[in-house]
Amino acid sequence: MKMDLTAMGILAPTHVLEDCEPTSEEIAQIQCDRLARVRQELARRDITAAVLFDPAHVRYATGSRNMQVYSSRNPARYVFVPAAGPVVLFEFSGCEHLASHLPTVDEIRPAKAISYYFNEKNTQAVTRAWADEIIDLVRQCGGGERIAIESATAEVAFMLEQRGYQVLDAQEPLEQARAFKVPNEIKMIRSSLRAVEEGVRKLEASIRPGVTENHVWSRLHQHIIETDADFIETRLMNSGPRTNPWFQECSDRIIQAGELVALDTDVVGRYGYYADFSRTFLCGAGEASAEQKSLYRMAYDQIQTNMENLKPGVSFKEYAERAWRIPPGYRARRYFALAHGVGMNGEYPYIVHHEDIEDKGYDGILEPGMTLCVESYIGHESGGEGVKLEEQLYIRDDGQVELLSDYPFDERLLG
Repeated sequence: MKMDLTAMGILAPTHVLEDCEPTSEEIAQIQCDRLARVRQELARRDITAAVLFDPAHVRYATGSRNMQVYSSRNPARYVFVPAAGPVVLFEFSGCEHLASHLPTVDEIRPAKAISYYFNEKNTQAVTRAWADEIIDLVRQCGGGERIAIESATAEVAFMLEQRGYQVLDAQEPLEQARAFKVPNEIKMIRSSLRAVEEGVRKLEASIRPGVTENHVWSRLHQHIIETDADFIETRLMNSGPRTNPWFQECSDRIIQAGELVALDTDVVGRYGYYADFSRTFLCGAGEASAEQKSLYRMAYDQIQTNMENLKPGVSFKEYAERAWRIPPGYRARRYFALAHGVGMNGEYPYIVHHEDIEDKGYDGILEPGMTLCVESYIGHESGGEGVKLEEQLYIRDDGQVELLSDYPFDERLLG
């Protein structure tokens, strides 16, 4: 079953090949345009250069993919991105050839292994040499005392500060750069979603009484690797009583007939782009209970109402005030965000519930170029099962809102 998108003023998802798969020429231009977005945000903040360690940011700025999971916990590869000047990719030793074709990279050097377990007592000396190299690059780009870094060791920041540099957090300019999609970037997102949707079909087909949650969850993992995705960030698939509260990770629990099975994809998929939607299924061939239908209907209504409110020009606080009101008894276990930005993974902005704005929220404006996920979780605070639903959308440059995710809802649960 699908929503009445026309009545909501939302464009339907597309499966047209040329709208879902960028050409090689478009890929090269997307990479250059993303780099330009990063440079623009650095220049706006008078930052001479950023040193990026986050593998998603390295890929966003350069298009380079290598050991994404390993690099997320080890400062083993990084990129020097100046506001103006040559981009230098520091690649893991022996991997320099992997990025030699990229139009965004001017030079490739072997990365210095600045973590303790690589160097033990030599860590400080290696870090000092790392700082010398970065400072030399900064001087080649005209100098300046403001350098943005991220995800490195604390010693890196200390070393730069001791040399008289002001060290800033690179997350802000990178988040702002990524929040607004460049031309044709949306094709990469659609491609990732179409592949993951097929994987979820295989996952749903494997749900049956007597199998474990892990068995079902593995079907999605296999498919995304087959379709050149990177990895799944979380283990959010659970069944029966483990669907409430949310955020219970996939386990070896055996799924029973008549139980709900809920998942959040959280896939870093094709081209490095997040495919992020949630669905809840009914295990077996039987009918859903009245309670299951009630939970599902509330989650569906929340998604539908909040999607309809997603319009350019609306402030985050206005969006929260207009949002579907969660009934008493379910509010305590509400999902922490009404909506959040999405690109290569979850990103700026995060829009919280109206009752959480003063404590956890911030304001801003929904603008063309943003892609967002609209979230719902409904589970009663006294227990029982819960329902997780989520859709991914795009505010186009013409102001129209397009539904990107395209997976059907469970008719037995929706009624």
